[in-house]
Formats: sequence, C-alpha cells, structure tokens
Amino acid sequence: MGDSWVNSAERIGSDLHLELTGPGGRRAALTRALREAVRSGRLAPGARLPPYRSLAADLGVARNTVADAYAELVAEGWLTARQGSGTRVAERAEPLRPVPRVPRAAPPRARGPRHDLTQGTPDASSFPRTAWLASYRRALQQAPNEVFGPGDPAGRIELREALTEYLARARGVRTEPGRIVICSGFAHALRLLFGGGVLRGPLAVEAYGLGFHREVLAAAGVRTVPLPLDADGARVDRLGRERAVLLTPAHQFPTGGPLHPERRAAVIDWARARGGLVLEDDYDGEFRYDRKPVGSVQGLDPEHVIHIGSVSKSLSPAVRLGWMVLPERYVDAVLAAKGDREAWASVLDQLSLADFVVSGAYDRHVRRMRQRYRSRRDRLVAALAEHAPHIRATGVAAGLHAVLRLPPGTEASAVKAAVWQGIALDGLAAFRHPDTDMAAGDGLVVGYATPSEHAYGPALQALCRALPPP
Repeated sequence: MGDSWVNSAERIGSDLHLELTGPGGRRAALTRALREAVRSGRLAPGARLPPYRSLAADLGVARNTVADAYAELVAEGWLTARQGSGTRVAERAEPLRPVPRVPRAAPPRARGPRHDLTQGTPDASSFPRTAWLASYRRALQQAPNEVFGPGDPAGRIELREALTEYLARARGVRTEPGRIVICSGFAHALRLLFGGGVLRGPLAVEAYGLGFHREVLAAAGVRTVPLPLDADGARVDRLGRERAVLLTPAHQFPTGGPLHPERRAAVIDWARARGGLVLEDDYDGEFRYDRKPVGSVQGLDPEHVIHIGSVSKSLSPAVRLGWMVLPERYVDAVLAAKGDREAWASVLDQLSLADFVVSGAYDRHVRRMRQRYRSRRDRLVAALAEHAPHIRATGVAAGLHAVLRLPPGTEASAVKAAVWQGIALDGLAAFRHPDTDMAAGDGLVVGYATPSEHAYGPALQALCRALPPP
C-alpha cells in the first residue's frame, strides 16, 4: 500500500502529507500516519482535522475507515471530538521534540589480569570448532522428530550409549545406558543428589578441594567433614560415621597425585561394610602424561560408587554436559529429582556430543590436547629450573595445573606479587577446608592450560618474576 494525501490549506491551515504504508490494512495505516503527524508536531495541539467524509474522498477509502481511525485516536487521547467543533488534535498531545544528544564518555573498563593462570579451564582457543560443527550438522540432519519435543530427563539414549562404550574403554567404568543420567556438570550433579534429597549428609571430603563445591553442598544443608591428605591421597582410614565420601581419586585436586591402590580397595571395603557410597569426581581423568592412565574407582564396585564426569576440562565449560553413572538403586530417585522433562542439558548438544564421541573426534581432540598440555607442563618445569630452581612443581604427572611449592611463609606475598605482574592465579590456601587442621604448606596453584599458545610464554616470564627469591 502506497497511497498518499496532501490536504488543502483551507481545511486545517497548512499542507499535510500523509503516507499510508505498512501492514494491517488502510485503517491501520491511516491511524499510524495521523498518530505520527501529531507526535512529530506536524499536527499541532488544537489543529482541526478535516471531516471524515472529505478525508475519505481525498484518500479514496471508505468513510468508515476514516471514522474508525478517528475514533481509535480519540480513545487513545491523541484527538478530541465535540459536537459542532469537529475533530481536533488534543491540547495535551505533546509533539515529539528532538532531544540534544550529549556525547557520553565510555565507562571506564576495569583492567583485568594480563595473564590468566587460573586452574580448571582448558585453552578456549583450542575448541575443535570444525569437528564439532560437523557433528552438530550430522546430529541435526539425522535427528528424529521426537528430538524437538520434551526431553527425557535421563538424557538422550544416543549419548548414554556412546558414553557407556567410551567410559568403559577410556576410564574402566562398568555400566549400561540405563544407569547413566545426563546433567549439566559436576555442580549440577551435586545439586541433584543432595538438593534433590537423593542423598543426605554429613559428607566426608578431601581436606583440600574446590570451595565452590563446598558452597553448593552447604546450600543444600550438607555438612562436610574434611579428610587429611598425604602423598598417597586421602586418608580414607580416617572415615568416621559418614555414609558417603567425595573423592578425586584419579588426580587429587588441587595437590595432585592419584589415590593409592590400597586406599582404593580400602574405601570400597568401607562402603560395603557400612552400606556407604563413594562419589568419584573424575574431573580430568583423560589427561595423563608420565604414567599409565588410572582407572576409575567405580570399576571396582559399581553398586557402591557414583562416577561423575563432564566435558568441561576435556572439551569446554561452554558445553554444559556431564553425566552420573549410578548404582541401580539410585537411578529412579535421581530421575525424580530431575523432573519429568530435561530442563538443563540441550538435547541437540547431547546428540552432537554423541556423534563427536562415536565418530572418534573426541578421542582425537583429547590426544591432541594431551600433547599440547604436556608441552606446556614441560615448559613450566623448564622455566622454573632456569629462573627459580629453588621452586618445586608437584602434581605434574597429570591434569591441567601444577602446584609450585614455596618457602614457608611466602604464599601471601607471592600471590600479591603475581597480581602486580598482572597474573591471575590462586594460592594453595584458597582450597583448604575451613574445618581441617591439616596444612599442605605454602604454594601457588598454576593452571597451564588456560592461556592461548601465543600468551603462554609471556605468562611464564611474568610468573617467574613473581616468585619469591631463595
């Protein structure tokens, strides 16, 4: 529709051009055109509009079209209509006046750290975009129509089948698809298990661990009881009256090192004797450099271990996918806690990950990243040997971080020096359970996976400048 109309000066005192364009028919177009004329000031307050019969004749539209447009604008308060006075622009209809634009200064940008050596994050620049896109396209093309309906709270069967095969092959997990429940990550698993009422506290945990997980548990009303650590991992012989224990047996976080085989057997014996449960956090189980891969504790007794994993370290935390491998007796309770529909993990991402695993792309990506992170670990150790030979790196046989052991009493000053050098990292004390009497000594937790390749060298140089002297 592109009709236009210019009235005569005798009708309202000045020429007025109306463009009748846009969707909704001629009445809607006329209503918009008149409203805009009032809003812009082309029709001043008090101006008289032509009788609707005259305007209808000029526009070539039905009289009812103009009458209805006038009535709508009267109802909205743009126009007034009085017997004997005709239709006029309302006195209170203020035209839109241009507001002078005052240039606004851009808000100051907070200066973040130049070098990110925080733990727990993979190199974001290494995400396998091409391979992931190929898997996503295949998954989307092959997806049955039901995929686009409400999701199964257990997760897509394609992903659970792929994980059954992969976890058995790569991590020694013994399970079947019916015992796997997909979640959005480890923290989500804790919320389902404890916040959902599947498990209750108190819960034994390692004396050093991720504070965020303790916060999640505390929010669910769970009291955590710290277990001391030594060179062989958690002191599971110190387990008391707790009915469940949370461990990182493949690579203790953050101090490093696997749980000793004798302690693995001992914690399974404890769980069997007490009817207890082991929660196994397999947070970076794929990344082993100087030793053979350490299998899962779950493989020793699938009925007394909940194995929890995700792709946040191996692939990206942006892919919000994880899994729980459950003893049979907990499956229904976890599904009830999750609800009737999948509300957390994208079904399309689940199908993409299933294809990514089955096609072999996931294995290829993990092997490539294992080589890259091993190289970075070696560069960190070499830099220390050259610039700070008195500093020892521990926990470097696996994972995405190292602990730099510092002289006693120097951790706080080293963290401050790192800040001055523009480095983001954590001191070892930040991971200490508030109720433990164990002290692991002074140290820095250095994540060598986080920076991109071009940024890693400068980050190491800055790190060496921040370390305390001998």
